[in-house]
Amino acid sequence: MSRHYASLPPLWWERLRRWWLVYHLGEPEFAFMFDPPPPGEWVALDCETTGLNPRTDEIVSIGAVRIVGERILTSERLELLVRPEKGVSAGSVRIHRLRERDLAGGIPRDEAMRRLMHFIGSRPLVGYYLEFDVAMLGRAIWPLLGMGLPQRKIEVSALYYDYKFRQLPPYQQQANADIDLRFSTLMRDLQLPEREAHDALNDAVMAAMAFIKLRRLRGEV
Repeated sequence: MSRHYASLPPLWWERLRRWWLVYHLGEPEFAFMFDPPPPGEWVALDCETTGLNPRTDEIVSIGAVRIVGERILTSERLELLVRPEKGVSAGSVRIHRLRERDLAGGIPRDEAMRRLMHFIGSRPLVGYYLEFDVAMLGRAIWPLLGMGLPQRKIEVSALYYDYKFRQLPPYQQQANADIDLRFSTLMRDLQLPEREAHDALNDAVMAAMAFIKLRRLRGEV
């Protein structure tokens, strides 16, 4: 890296990064994903899949909702069934309850990814154990975008861990403090209503509720 580039101010670095990413896009129509995000807006999302291996398993449903300030815009939700190429196993059906005949009318993967990207725009992403969903989506989006989802990712379980950790007395504040991060525990502790789990839209809405409550408890609103 030359001294000339190293001396650029942060704003110019961000502009240079955006130019480089847009230049390398698989399809330029998605350049809007690199625009500055709308202030105070996020998208909570969740995926149901045929399994837990991001390299081989497939997405079968996607749920996403927009968050504006402290409001969850359920009227502006995205709910998609995605037709898998390899079918679904009995084990995965027991979890998400989506059978092959339920998914036969789903949309192809590429169309689902296009709809999702237009729904997200440049908004940061919110989710519970979001890393897995982002990995699954990244593999599906790569042929279109030439990269994974570029937005900032906000992990609800990490926000909750940080919130609970700060409540511990000093002698318990260890690097690996034992804090229960199960979603049901998190929701009960935050006194939030639980919806039926393993439904992509329900899980996205619950992650959005937890995100808003944690921002309030952390004094961020």
